[in-house]
Amino acid sequence: MTGDQIQAPPSPRDGGNVSITLERPRPTAVKSGTLMGVFVPCLQNIMGIIYYIRFSWIVGMAGIGESLLLVAFCGSCTFLTTISLSAIATNGAMKGGGPYYLIGRALGPEVGVSIGLCFFLGNAVAGAMYVLGAVETFLDAVPAAGILRETVTKVNGTNIAEPITRPSLHDLQIYGIVVTILLCFIVFGGVKMINRVAPAFLVPVLLSLMCIFTGILLARHDRPAVGITGLSVKSFKENWGPAYQRTSNAGIPDPNGKIYWSFNALVGLFFPAVTGIMAGSNRSASLKDTQRSIPVGTLAATLTTSGLYLVSVLIFGSVATRDKLLTDRLLTATIAWPFPAIVYVGIILSTLGAALQSLTGAPRLLAAIANDDILPVLNYFKVVDGSEPHAATFFTAFLCIGCVVIGNLDLISPTITMFYLLCYAGVNLSCFLLDLLDAPSWRPRWKFHHWSISLVGALLCVVIMFLISWSFTVVSLALASLIYYYVSIKGKAGDWGDGFKSAYFQLALRSLRSLGASQVHPKNWYPIPLIFCRPWGKLPENVPCHPKLADFANCMKKKGRGMSIFISIIDGDYHERAEDAKAACKQLSTYIDYKNCEGVAEIVVAPNMSEGFRGIVQTMGLGNLKPNIIVMRYPEIWRRENLTEIPATFVGIINDCVVANKAVVIVKGLDEWPNEYQRQYGTIDLYWIVRDGGLMLLLSQLLLTKDSFEGCKIQVFCIAEEDSDAEGLKADVKKFLYDLRMQAEVIVISMKSWEGQGEQQESIEAFSAAQHRIASYLAEMKERAERDKTPLMADGKPVVVNEQQVEKFLYTTLKLNSTILKYSRMAAVVFVSLPPPPANHPAFFYMEYMDLLVENVPRLLIVRGYRRDVVTLFT
Repeated sequence: MTGDQIQAPPSPRDGGNVSITLERPRPTAVKSGTLMGVFVPCLQNIMGIIYYIRFSWIVGMAGIGESLLLVAFCGSCTFLTTISLSAIATNGAMKGGGPYYLIGRALGPEVGVSIGLCFFLGNAVAGAMYVLGAVETFLDAVPAAGILRETVTKVNGTNIAEPITRPSLHDLQIYGIVVTILLCFIVFGGVKMINRVAPAFLVPVLLSLMCIFTGILLARHDRPAVGITGLSVKSFKENWGPAYQRTSNAGIPDPNGKIYWSFNALVGLFFPAVTGIMAGSNRSASLKDTQRSIPVGTLAATLTTSGLYLVSVLIFGSVATRDKLLTDRLLTATIAWPFPAIVYVGIILSTLGAALQSLTGAPRLLAAIANDDILPVLNYFKVVDGSEPHAATFFTAFLCIGCVVIGNLDLISPTITMFYLLCYAGVNLSCFLLDLLDAPSWRPRWKFHHWSISLVGALLCVVIMFLISWSFTVVSLALASLIYYYVSIKGKAGDWGDGFKSAYFQLALRSLRSLGASQVHPKNWYPIPLIFCRPWGKLPENVPCHPKLADFANCMKKKGRGMSIFISIIDGDYHERAEDAKAACKQLSTYIDYKNCEGVAEIVVAPNMSEGFRGIVQTMGLGNLKPNIIVMRYPEIWRRENLTEIPATFVGIINDCVVANKAVVIVKGLDEWPNEYQRQYGTIDLYWIVRDGGLMLLLSQLLLTKDSFEGCKIQVFCIAEEDSDAEGLKADVKKFLYDLRMQAEVIVISMKSWEGQGEQQESIEAFSAAQHRIASYLAEMKERAERDKTPLMADGKPVVVNEQQVEKFLYTTLKLNSTILKYSRMAAVVFVSLPPPPANHPAFFYMEYMDLLVENVPRLLIVRGYRRDVVTLFT
C-alpha cells in the first residue's frame, strides 16, 4: 500500500497495475450525478425520431396486439443488456470508450476492437438517421421549403380526397448534407459548448410529449383532422390485429409497392427507438459515483421509455383509424395541442441534439480505440488526453454524409440495428463469461445478475438480428469477423486480463486435474520435449538458443500440436543473477515466437550446469504435463575446443535422465538440420537395437508428417543372433509394424555377417585414435593414483577400469559405426539407440565410445526410450 497515486496506463501494453491509495483523490472537475449524468442522456438518446414520425405508423401496420409484443420483445433485449452492463460497469473503474472499453477488457483486444469499430459505425450511421429525421420533419412542417416535392393521389389503388405530399429524395439529400456540415462545424468548435446546451434539448422533448397526450385527450371525431376518432373502443378493436401490406418507399400503402412489411421488418425499424442505453456509460469519466449512477440511471431510463412506449401503443391504437395511422406519418404533430408547430420544433431539436451527440461520441470512440495502440492503421486518429479528436471527427462526418446521400430512413435504420445489436451481444457475452468463470477479481457491486440472464440476452440479440434480416446479419457478422481476423494478424499484442485468458486458465487447471498423475495410455501419449538450449560452446550475443533447435522441436509435433519447453541454465547465485534470468527468459521467449515454435521459455540460475539440470529434471512440469523427452545437441566440439569439463557434464545429464525415467534424444549434425523449406530425399534409417517403447518408430513417423521429410522412406535395421533367425525376425518385425500402421522396409543383419564384414577405413582410423587416447588417459590415471597413493580416480570419484571391457565397448561401437556407414551413408536421417553410460567408467571413456559411434555420420539422432510404451497395436 502506498500513498502515491499511479496514473492509469493509456494502453494495456504499458501494464495494468492498480494501486490502493490511502489518500482521497482530489477532484479535478465538476462531476455529474445519476440524474444529469446518466438518466437524462439515456432518455435523450432513447426518445428520438422513431417515436415521433414512425411509431404511430408501426401501430397501424402491426396492430395494437403485435405492437405490444414488439415493444416488449425489443425492450426485454435492452433491459437484459442493461443488467449485464450494470454488472460489468460496477466491477471497477472505467476509462473512455464506453462499451468498447467494457467488451475489450472482458473478451480481449481482438473482440473489443472488432465490436468497437462496428459500434463506431453504428453511431456514425445513427447521426445520419437523426439528420434525415430532422430534415424530413422540417420539410413536412414547412412545405414551401421543398425544392422537389412528390404528390401521392392513390392509396391501395384508389383515389383519395386530399393528395398527400411528401418530401422528395433529392430534397432530403440536399438539406441533409447541409445540416450535417453545419453540425460538424459545431462539433469542431468543441464539446464543451455541446455539453452546456445538451440538457436544454430535453425540454422540447418533454414539452412536446405533454402536448401530444393533451391533444389525444381533447381529440374528437374528425377533430383536429379527418381520421381522428378520439379515444374510442371501436378504434381499439379495429386496430387490434395486424395489417401487413406493401408500401412505397415513403411508407404509403401501395399494392405495387417495392417493400412488404412484416413483424420481422418492423423489429428492424423500431429497435433503434430502444437504443441509447450506453449514453451513461460513455460519460463514466464525469460521474461522481460510477458504480451507483450507471445501474440506477440506465435502468430507470430503460423502464421509463418502455412504459411510455407501451402506453403509447394503447393510446395511438384507440385515437385514429388505421388509414390515418398508415398515411399520416406525423400523426403526433397532427393531434398535438394547441398546434402542431410545438411537436415539429420538439422533433427537430431532439433529433439535432441526438445527431450532435452521435457526431460527438463516435469520434471519441474511434480515438479511444486508436489510443490503445492495437491497430497501427488507426494511428492517424490518436489524440493526446484532453484534446479534441479532429481527424476522427472529420472521418465520422464523411461517413455520415455518405449515409445521408442514401436519403431513405427506413433503409438506414436496419443497418444501425445490426451494429447496436452486435454491441449489446458483446456486452451480454462479456458478463456471461465473467459471471460463469467467477474469477477472484469479479466482484461487481451490482448484485442482481446471473450468467443465465446474460446468456439469454446475448441469444436474444442474435435472434433479433436474424429476424430483421439474415442478409444484413451475415454482412455485419462477416464485417466483425474480418476486423477480428485483421486485428489478430496485424494488431499489436496486448494483455488486458480478459475473460478468455481466465477461461484458458481454468480449463487448463481442470484438464490438469482430470489427467491426474497416473501413467498416460499410449494412445494419448504426446511428446513434451524439454529443449536444452545451453550450447556446448558459445553462440552470438543476441541468439539465446541454437537456431536449429526450434526447427527440430517442430519436427517432434504432429501438425504443430504439442508443447515444447525451452530451458537454459545461468551459472551463479540466484540473488545476484535473478534480473539477468528475467531478461534472458524474455529474450528466449521472443526468439521462440520468432521461430514460430509453440513453446514456453524457462531460465534457471544454479551454481553449475549439472546441479541446474538435476533440479530441472526433477521439478519441471505438473502432473502428467511434465516433459518426457530431453532434447540436446551432441557436443561435437569438446575435443577440438579442449573443453575437458564437457564429458562429466554430458554423462551426468544422461544418468540424471535415466534415474528420472526421461527419454533422451541427442542430435548430431544440428547445424545441417533442414528447415521447413528444405526438401529431403532418400531414407530415414532406424537401427533398432534396444527396446525403447516404440519411441524411435514414433519419432520417425512424426518426421514424415513434415514437408521437409515427406518424400523420404523408412528403413528399419534389426540385428539377429543367427542366420536361421533372420527370416523369422524379419517377419515378426513386419507384422509388428503393420499392426502399428507404419510403412517401413525391414532389413535384418545377422551377427555372423556383422563379424565377417570389413570395417570402413575411416572407422578403423577413428578406432585406432580412440584406443590411443584411452590408453594415454588410463596411464595418466594410474600414474596419479600411484603418486597420491589413492585408488583410480576420475571426475572426482573412484572408478574401476576393466581394459578388456573397454576394448569390447570400442569394438562393438566400431562395428555399429561401420554398419551405419555401409548401409546409410546417403540417408537423410539416421536413428540409433543410445548406449547407457557403463557403471564405474570414466566419462572420458564414454565420450570416446560416442565419438566413435557418430564418426562420419552427417545427421544422426541418438535415442533412448524409457520404461513406457508410446505406441500401441490396438484401436
